[in-house]
Amino acid sequence: MRTLLLTPWMAPHKIISWQRAVVLLWLDKVEVLEEYEEEIRSLSLSLRTPAVIRLKRGGARIKQAVRFSRVNVYTRDGFRCQYCGEQKSPRDLNYDHVIPRARGGLTDWENIVTSCYPCNDRKGGRTPEEAGMKLRKKPLVPKSLPVAPAFHLSRAEVPEPWLPYCCGPTV
Repeated sequence: MRTLLLTPWMAPHKIISWQRAVVLLWLDKVEVLEEYEEEIRSLSLSLRTPAVIRLKRGGARIKQAVRFSRVNVYTRDGFRCQYCGEQKSPRDLNYDHVIPRARGGLTDWENIVTSCYPCNDRKGGRTPEEAGMKLRKKPLVPKSLPVAPAFHLSRAEVPEPWLPYCCGPTV
């Protein structure tokens, strides 16, 4: 059983073991926000297993831009081909330069979209307009991303108590 650790600002930070969560609780470094039904028992203690905990204190909050990566592009696009709209697993996706690199297109948030292999082959080294294809949505720099895909979890794998804290609409 695992525990979702949140920053003091309620942003998901990492997934830790329930044992580590209990240690942090015992050291008074966290507060428990959600619990599982299962209990942890010892001779002198009985408590429900922490599902979601929040750090009580943290350093200065630094606003970080979302790092450009293949997985983050897929996450931004909801693991959907931006040409045909079909949702696929990461192994069945690649990313496509809207303006081809051969024509000076950059590899950045505003020129890369998720595509399936058949659509990418169909588009080839052309722009979507030249290929007679239409983008589902304009590629933009995301301000944030849902956390579950970043933890490599599907929505079905996310424990129920975590849902309000880590799942955006694309998971």
